[in-house]
Amino acid sequence: MSSQQGVKLQIESDHVVLDNGMLKLTISKPQGMVTGIQYNGVTNLLESRNDEIDRGISGTSFSVIVENEEQVEVSFKRTWDPSLEGQLPSLIIDKRFIMLKNSSGFYSYGIFEHLAEWSPFNLPQVRIVFKLSKDKFHYMAVSDNRQRFMPLPDDRSEKRSKPLAYPEAVLLVNPVEPEFKGEVDDKYQYSCENKDLKVHGWICSDPAVGFWQITPSNEFRTGGLVKQNLTSHVGPINLAMFLSAHYAGDEMVLKLKPGEPWKKVLGPVFMYLNTTTDGGDPLSLWEDAKRQMAVEVQSWPYSFPASEDFPKAEQRGRISGRFLVHDWCVSETSIPGNGGYVGLAPPGEVGSWQIDGKGYQFWTQADEQGSSMDMGDVVYEPPRHGPTLWEIGYPDRTASGFYVPDVDPKYINKLYVNHPDSRFRQYGLWDRYTELYPDKDVVYTVGKSDWAKDWFYAHIPRFLPKQQKNEGRRICTDHVADQILRRQRWQYEQ
Repeated sequence: MSSQQGVKLQIESDHVVLDNGMLKLTISKPQGMVTGIQYNGVTNLLESRNDEIDRGISGTSFSVIVENEEQVEVSFKRTWDPSLEGQLPSLIIDKRFIMLKNSSGFYSYGIFEHLAEWSPFNLPQVRIVFKLSKDKFHYMAVSDNRQRFMPLPDDRSEKRSKPLAYPEAVLLVNPVEPEFKGEVDDKYQYSCENKDLKVHGWICSDPAVGFWQITPSNEFRTGGLVKQNLTSHVGPINLAMFLSAHYAGDEMVLKLKPGEPWKKVLGPVFMYLNTTTDGGDPLSLWEDAKRQMAVEVQSWPYSFPASEDFPKAEQRGRISGRFLVHDWCVSETSIPGNGGYVGLAPPGEVGSWQIDGKGYQFWTQADEQGSSMDMGDVVYEPPRHGPTLWEIGYPDRTASGFYVPDVDPKYINKLYVNHPDSRFRQYGLWDRYTELYPDKDVVYTVGKSDWAKDWFYAHIPRFLPKQQKNEGRRICTDHVADQILRRQRWQYEQ
């Protein structure tokens, strides 16, 4: 699809409409909530039955930043003053939306600011959420091998599902579509590392329409490349996660101290819409979305955001060099960091980038010679007290190669049955530890045991003996379940 129409902005009393001839975007004024997306003959791709009050932080003022035939950028801003103490977080929040000529989608970003004289507060999560029409979008894609037809949101209702260990997970006992009966639905099963989280979304078959969230850079996300984040899930929900404490807990919460100023641009991200021509296969929209993702990545940093707080390419520096590893126990000479990730992050203790949420991080991947961009040789010397005596697994921050048990048939997600790299995402695998080792914990004998068979992929406690099992579960749920699940999904996945 293409259109030579320029971008038009229509301003009404309670909403604005951005229209480039390919799609129309309706946004409430001054709240800044996207209430309508018209595309390919569909009046609104969003779930119109979603409660208006369930749409996040509202703006209190509206302004036009850019308006011409090539581009429209609008702002929905919410300010703060001490009279709002205790009612709202002490932040200025500026939500921006951009539409470009002949672009099949729209961009969104946020500018968050906290002044030094304002009260301190904690910010655990920032995200953009779209709830699509449940009558239209039934197929979800997160990656090439993680995509499927999904249950309906109705299937999670009390009469159609059974609650499991935490609210996000339910067992589908009477779904609308019988094919989903006996499956577990859990949004955490579709999480993804930031480095692989560039495009995900949903497909509607009639008419063929894809709705995709494309994130071209990780620089504004928290926790670096290996931080796990939510993607899409039953709703149908599509998320752009900027800041999240998921899988990490309190350490990842952004904490602004007394007297600490802070300002950060989150995004832009691109909401891409596509369709097929001549009755093509709707599932081909995923391949097209990946192609568009590559275009957006190549275009970063964007030249069109109007905010002075978003540095354009000409305002940014450039560094390059070669990443080498000097491990005297392995080689007398430095070894190229083949495929290693190289990043720039705010100063801090070793590893502090993993929990940083206030600053920006800039990452690239070295080639087989360890080269990225020319800043000379950067030599990493891993801490050593002597030669390695023994080790298990691969030092790649994953549980790859460890023993992942078969899922209990009662708690299955068909997507991950015999999945090559995501079997560990099945619900309830932590319970299998107690079943497999009811009397004592795993004992690994160096030189004899096989870590692919004898080392459970996650470190979790066993439940109490059978006669105390229910009480043990209650204690576990009340006090440490969150930590258990967090470790199961994060530490051993990383």
